[in-house]
Amino acid sequence: MSTADRPPFRLLPGRPDSPVLLHVPHGSRAVPEDVRDGILLDDGALERELDHITDSHTAELAARAADACAVRPWSLVNGLSRLVVDPERFPDEREEMRAVGMGAVYTHTTHRERLRGPETDPEPLLATYFHPYAGAMTEAVDARIAAAGRAVVIDVHSYPTAPLPYELHGAGPRPPVCLGTDPFHTPPRLRAAAADAFAGFGGTAFDTPFAGTYVPLKHYGTDRRVTALMIEIRRDTYMTEPGGPAGPGLDALAGALAGALAELVATC
Repeated sequence: MSTADRPPFRLLPGRPDSPVLLHVPHGSRAVPEDVRDGILLDDGALERELDHITDSHTAELAARAADACAVRPWSLVNGLSRLVVDPERFPDEREEMRAVGMGAVYTHTTHRERLRGPETDPEPLLATYFHPYAGAMTEAVDARIAAAGRAVVIDVHSYPTAPLPYELHGAGPRPPVCLGTDPFHTPPRLRAAAADAFAGFGGTAFDTPFAGTYVPLKHYGTDRRVTALMIEIRRDTYMTEPGGPAGPGLDALAGALAGALAELVATC
């Protein structure tokens, strides 16, 4: 699982004047060898954990949707597993997932077992992986604002059909498509465009079982030029769970995502 021959993230260019930035933070299974050394799981257990924690095929989903767009969006794609660092967590006490050992640097697994030892210092991982990623995302959003006067961040995720033990809010509905929102950064027109685009997949709901969306801290809660939405797709709609191949649903979802992006460029 060495990543010596790949960058930790990729910024894929879109049309220069597109405001849309697709963000795929959790689609990789790659763990560098030096990070692997600090993980307590044996190889078999690590592969099972990657099956559960990885948003499998979301990079392919985003790529297919981008290919189908008349106005190609930009994309930032994480090349490392979230078991290295989770770039979407707060790196401090604001992060509620720290309660189950899944802050920016995970200490526990999806089944609440030990992932790293209690002596683990998160700072080297934050310095090496988290902060450079956050900087790249901030620069990408700033570039969209400079080019288009606004930035529309679309977070692409997936989630399991059945709740996993780590979920803090897993008792609620688990619709085929969950749309995560932010009270400051998700205006009504953005909510409506996404709900319309995914209406044909058996149901959508807002902020269940996962809520919120990703905005760089530089802009978070202060800059209305940045709008954002998280799209969480239930895995049984497009793949074999927990970590199996994609199925025919992937193409249909990519078409719906492309339709949503086109609507966002036109109206949001």
